[in-house]
Amino acid sequence: MWVATAVVIALAAMVLHSIATNPRFEWDVVATYFFSTSVLNGLWKTIELTVVSMVIGIVIGLVIALMRISSSRVLSAVAGVYVWFFRGTPLLVQLVLLYNISALYPSISIGIPFGPTFFEGSVNQIVTPYVVAVAALALNEAAYMAEIIRGGLLSVDHGQLEASRALGMSGSRAMRRIVIPQAMRFIIPPTGNEVLSLLKSTSLVSVIALPELLYSVQVVYSRTFETIPLLMVATIWYLIVTSILMVGQQLLERFYARGSSRASGAGSLQRLTGIRFRRRATSATQTGEQR
Repeated sequence: MWVATAVVIALAAMVLHSIATNPRFEWDVVATYFFSTSVLNGLWKTIELTVVSMVIGIVIGLVIALMRISSSRVLSAVAGVYVWFFRGTPLLVQLVLLYNISALYPSISIGIPFGPTFFEGSVNQIVTPYVVAVAALALNEAAYMAEIIRGGLLSVDHGQLEASRALGMSGSRAMRRIVIPQAMRFIIPPTGNEVLSLLKSTSLVSVIALPELLYSVQVVYSRTFETIPLLMVATIWYLIVTSILMVGQQLLERFYARGSSRASGAGSLQRLTGIRFRRRATSATQTGEQR
């Protein structure tokens, strides 16, 4: 154990020394561009894409999850096909496909099916790069969130739902007051991981020239040819934001697990108290018998 620890420490020290002393990292250039306007604008766009896409993905994922566990075979089948498609194809392919959707549908119209049309417009004017990025990220994320939410809902004992119905609760109220609060303990940890994954996946939208963090540094180093230091700027910002999100994830996990923690702690205390009580009772009985 000590040998392995010493080897790991030595390797870590070598890596840190190499990073700190290698002049090709150009840390002065990193410091110059770290708080530049273009980089900060790209960082904000990355955070905005993450938040908007995650919120939409959670809403759609909740609907898909409820469809998958519904008793309707049609709804369950449609939800299953949705999850199968978006989990089975790469996000980059979905992004590029949506970006070129005008090749399939040059115009879009809104109206009554087989009836009058209320609105019609060109897809190229409506489906901007930002809309494509949000749509691709949200639809892809919804497929994963649907499975996470479905697993969390199924983790709650079905007997509690039946008991709530016996008490006169409606299905929707029982879902809000009983099922979802308990399922959150199982939903929050993987959801936090999905947020981190989505934040990093926003870098893929650089292929459609949307100025998020990676594309912003790419524009700079394509002009200055300082590739490595600009990539280090993006790397450090990604690490900072993901570290903050990790802390937030831990706080949320503690918040939703506080009831179970108290329950488990109280149960342990009760078990210990019960053991002590039984021991005292037994010893008292033995003392009485001896007397």
